[in-house]
Amino acid sequence: MSASLLSMTFLPAEYPRVWTLTAPAPFADETSCQCQAPHEKLTIAQARLGTPVDRPVRVYADGIFDLFHSGHARALMQAKTLFPNSYLLVGVCSDDLTHKFKGFTVMNEAERYEALRHCRYVDEVIRDAPWTLTPEFLEKHKIDFVAHDDIPYSSAGSDDVYKHIKEAGMFVPTQRTEGISTSDIITRIVRDYDVYARRNLQRGYTAKELNVSFINEKKYRFQNQVDKMKEKVKNVEERSKEFVNRVEEKSHDLIQKWEEKSREFIGNFLELFGPDGAWKQMFQERSSRMLQALSPKQSPVSSPTRSRSPSRSPSPTFSWLPNKTSPPSSPKAASASISSMSEGDEDEK
Repeated sequence: MSASLLSMTFLPAEYPRVWTLTAPAPFADETSCQCQAPHEKLTIAQARLGTPVDRPVRVYADGIFDLFHSGHARALMQAKTLFPNSYLLVGVCSDDLTHKFKGFTVMNEAERYEALRHCRYVDEVIRDAPWTLTPEFLEKHKIDFVAHDDIPYSSAGSDDVYKHIKEAGMFVPTQRTEGISTSDIITRIVRDYDVYARRNLQRGYTAKELNVSFINEKKYRFQNQVDKMKEKVKNVEERSKEFVNRVEEKSHDLIQKWEEKSREFIGNFLELFGPDGAWKQMFQERSSRMLQALSPKQSPVSSPTRSRSPSRSPSPTFSWLPNKTSPPSSPKAASASISSMSEGDEDEK
């Protein structure tokens, strides 16, 4: 089934609209037919109840959508999910109207149209949408409700361009996303203009394309060279820090291993040379063996009587021994008796 046929037959929400996820949303002016189905006016209460059952509620949201961002997408998501069964039409103003009433845009109208076509919440895109909604425009596109944030939008000589829509009961408010808008993005670019100019020069854009003067071009290129040098120095510092960290890790590992080996060495040393070590016991054993080997055997206490040869005469009788009753008569006689005793000892030997 074609996208144009789906958009004109008002299929209910439960019908799987696979084409919205596999192809861009169609343009309203490229559809082959115009909707001729009965279109009764609905209240917001009826739409929130899911009625009518024979067609989706047609919700319209419009805008410039310059530099399409998440704030735009969230607003369209809210518009798409306002009711259980809805069909979202998005109107995009042309360059002429935008430049006249709001100001210059970054993206041209063709780029802005294409950006909306590829948003998942959009069912149909209306090109060259009017700045102020007229009854004829609402009737032509069978619009039930208009979705926009509730802040009064003063433009084109009006305090609020949606005032008549609100009075008709066709306005449904959505919430703005804080912190993001097209003006904020442009402000960032203007604030950091030098940075983005240098960035694009570095990527190959010419100074003429960037509307940069000759002096500024040279300045930007010099700054780019300085930034490259800073980046190189930063890389060297980071590599140096990594090297130092690796050395520290290895030194810690080496110290830990050295401590473990030291404890092991000390333990082994104490086992060998400690007070109760194996070396002491071995030394004592060897010392006792050496002492036993060096010391002579002790002679027996009572040695057997040596046998005398029969040829040898018995020991002479020491007749010289002094008698208690008869002492030597003279010194000469005493000396003679001593000499005879010594001779007798020599014969025994």
